[in-house]
Amino acid sequence: MESILIIDDDFDLCTVLKEELVEVGYEVEFVNTGDDAFPYIERHNVDLILLDLKMPGKDGFDVLRELNEKKIKVKVIVLTAYADVKGAIESARMGASDFINKPYDLDELLITIRKVLQKDI
Repeated sequence: MESILIIDDDFDLCTVLKEELVEVGYEVEFVNTGDDAFPYIERHNVDLILLDLKMPGKDGFDVLRELNEKKIKVKVIVLTAYADVKGAIESARMGASDFINKPYDLDELLITIRKVLQKDI
């Protein structure tokens, strides 16, 4: 079973998204800060991260930067309400595989997740 880590400061969104993804067969956990992400990643196998860009403290760009610095190979889909071309380009340059706007369409998100999980890193 493929595992997904959601990194987003919106607890309610994380709870609903986790339920939706578990229902279709993914193993899902979430953390609500960028700072909590790395202790989790270091202890668990993570196939995909759904990453919010705008969070207090360590934001999504900081998480992407640290993933690169630590040479952690994991697929990332940026999921953000603050979607713009500049953010999409910057997150892709930093290694994100795709970019989804909030509020998300579940069918679109599931298609994107499947597509990204099939790609090689």
